[in-house]
Amino acid sequence: MSYDPNNPYGQPQNPQQGYGQPQGQPGYGYPQGAPQGVPPQQGYGYPQQPGYPGYPQAGYGATPPYANWGQRFLGTLVDGLVFLVPYILVIVSQGKGVLLAIGAIVLIGLAIWQLINEGRTGQTVGKKALGIRLVRESDGQPLGVGMAFVRRLAHFLDSLACYLGWLWPAWDAKRQTFADKICGSIVIRTQ
Repeated sequence: MSYDPNNPYGQPQNPQQGYGQPQGQPGYGYPQGAPQGVPPQQGYGYPQQPGYPGYPQAGYGATPPYANWGQRFLGTLVDGLVFLVPYILVIVSQGKGVLLAIGAIVLIGLAIWQLINEGRTGQTVGKKALGIRLVRESDGQPLGVGMAFVRRLAHFLDSLACYLGWLWPAWDAKRQTFADKICGSIVIRTQ
């Protein structure tokens, strides 16, 4: 590259040659070539393969098997039974300080523990017992604790209109409740 006094911006003389590139090297945007034995990678803007690569039972590009309404109902029932013992402790205490406090702390702790598990692994105690998992529809990965919390809040909409949202998975193609549709989540079978 040579200096041109008529070019105040220091641009290269040869348009094929990038600024600051050594002689014989291609400039920006020119293919560099892949090392031998390395398959070419798809760049940005190329369509991605459909499917759930994180879900090994279904295989890459396959649609995961959705959990049916009965599995989802039984999973929720098992989760309710997990909360039954501390709830009974709160009811039996009838305002007696220590038992009421212990029962309330255990209930809150269980709710937080279930939420964290559902967000990180996609499974609560009930979902694990039934062999189902909550995942993002877009990539098959767990929702994350924040979105799992938002989904729990969105279940309020499932209760509107005579609890129709809770029954919706019985006939929906993706077996989703209204909360699942809002949060972009699906419940799949793991077994």
